[in-house]
Amino acid sequence: MINIAVLKEYIKVLEESNLSTIEISDDTDKIRLEKPKNVTTQIAEPAADTTVYSPAASVSVQPTPGKSINAPIVGVFYVAPSPDAEPYAPVGKRVKKGDIVCIIEAMKCMNEIQAEEDGEITEVLANNGDLVEYNQPLFRIK
Repeated sequence: MINIAVLKEYIKVLEESNLSTIEISDDTDKIRLEKPKNVTTQIAEPAADTTVYSPAASVSVQPTPGKSINAPIVGVFYVAPSPDAEPYAPVGKRVKKGDIVCIIEAMKCMNEIQAEEDGEITEVLANNGDLVEYNQPLFRIK
């Protein structure tokens, strides 16, 4: 299985290069990363109110206290392991480093996303079933 940290590095290489595609494989997995074609994203430096524009949608981000838990990969965000299950990390829940806070489905693989530190979930920044981007804030934690 390809390590998430290694996958993050490949994503960073792809984003910072002129490459359009990277393929990664090991004994059990094969992953293909591609840059979207003819897509322009404008990101402003954070201020009192920062608006991020993408071809698919416009999202207004309001800075809030605390740190964020960001998406380590691109995929579909799920708050629970199944539609009828309780959310992993609702607002007000205390989590410990390593606790699962959500799932991101990428390439038909369910990736459990873990808290990187102890704290309390103060805000859920993505909706169940949303397509999330690499490094997009998913939760606020204090």
